[in-house]
Amino acid sequence: MSSAQRGPQPADRTVSLVTLGCARNEVDSEELAARLEASGWTVTDSDEASVVLVNTCGFIEAAKQESVSELLDAASGGAKVVAAGCLAERYGATLAAELPEAEVLSFDDYVTIGDRLDAVLAGERRPAHEPRDRRRLLPISPASRPAAAGPHTPGHASAAGAGLSPGGGGIPDLPPGAAPASGPRTLRRRLAGGPVAPLKIASGCDRRCSFCAIPAFRGAFLSRPPQDLVAEAEWLAGQGVRELVLVSENSTSYGKDMGSPRLLDELLPALAGVPGIDRIRVSYLQPAEVRPGLIEVITGTPGVAPYFDLSFQHASGRVLRAMRRFGDRERFGALIASIRAGCPQAGIRSNFIVGFPGETEADLAELHRFLSEAGLDAIGVFGYSDEDGTEAATLDGQLDPAEISRRVDDLAGLAEELMAQRAADRIGETVEVLIEEDLGEGRYLGRAAHQAPEVDGTTIVAGAAGAAIGDLVTAEITGCDGVDLEAAAVAAPRLLPGAAGTR
Repeated sequence: MSSAQRGPQPADRTVSLVTLGCARNEVDSEELAARLEASGWTVTDSDEASVVLVNTCGFIEAAKQESVSELLDAASGGAKVVAAGCLAERYGATLAAELPEAEVLSFDDYVTIGDRLDAVLAGERRPAHEPRDRRRLLPISPASRPAAAGPHTPGHASAAGAGLSPGGGGIPDLPPGAAPASGPRTLRRRLAGGPVAPLKIASGCDRRCSFCAIPAFRGAFLSRPPQDLVAEAEWLAGQGVRELVLVSENSTSYGKDMGSPRLLDELLPALAGVPGIDRIRVSYLQPAEVRPGLIEVITGTPGVAPYFDLSFQHASGRVLRAMRRFGDRERFGALIASIRAGCPQAGIRSNFIVGFPGETEADLAELHRFLSEAGLDAIGVFGYSDEDGTEAATLDGQLDPAEISRRVDDLAGLAEELMAQRAADRIGETVEVLIEEDLGEGRYLGRAAHQAPEVDGTTIVAGAAGAAIGDLVTAEITGCDGVDLEAAAVAAPRLLPGAAGTR
């Protein structure tokens, strides 16, 4: 039943969105916000909102606990509470039974989210969905997927796909700030300001890593059309965004379902050419799929950050095979060498799992050796934990949690030393820093090309007189504190388009 069919609506149709987890969830929340506003809801940051919608994370145990805590906190404030996102999708009716304080929604509810929240506000309680393997919603053959894609893929909606059209039809025109008034339409409403924004280029994953449950609840891999991405980039540029962070579950697979497995090579220059966008950063690269041509594009295209977020996960070939992943220390070392041959200053980060079932001291030594040789800018270390429904949870050789914690602490200590050394090695380099915060007294906080938002450290620039948030400042690195850098401006800032004479 649509809002119009339902009749008069409650007066207090206000909703607060809480986003947990990764940047992909951030894009999903901004799609939800646009859909809600288009159906007459007011999205607000106020604690007095009548409904709190929590876009949950269901990746690892700590993220699940954070999501549950956020839902309980929201319920304690007296508002109606709705659970959406990965935890809600993954556990459905089970989560609803254990958490009666919240209405649990599926990704399939996103297209009618306004109606669903109307029902919640009216006190209606609908049965939560039974979880299913969402990989089965799309054809096995990647090339058959685009024509079969539907609203069950969050973060992929466009005006056309949502039944919208400029000038009428379907949901009414989006409010100012949510999409252009004409031309290509973007079903997204920014929930946070600043000069950096994620751009989701694909959803889902076709890989079968033995420790990962994400493909089962996020679905099979599905790319977004390049024209939609360029249109969204243009819209984001109009919102003051200077850097786009391309996100997905596996960015190196972009285009394979469109018959063009090298489509990312073409997309990056197209996005870098969008007026107002100064930096494109790609995240979530699979080492097995990083081709020489892609390395050339990332290291050699103006406006594309020479930055490689490589999902190594380990360096022991034996452990990686048990994880159902590619590579070993030698192959990963060769990949890093090829990247640095193209750009010696390239930033490289990765995450690693320790304590995987059957991991031996010899495997750990191989990982230690790889990290000591690799010169990575950022290293994330995670302890293995069983995930429901995964192959790894059934493997022999499960390690004691206390031993896993010991291994995490040991590797994390090494990682801190190695990252600090890599930062020190950058002293004397000239970098372009995107300014994100004015610290006062001529000092500004930002990030160089090798520093992704929130995970890779920051750079404090001195001497950039007249800089403003969103400017790019050329600076020389003069010092470091762990992964964080200090720099001195060596050139006037590059201003936001149209900013000259307006300050």
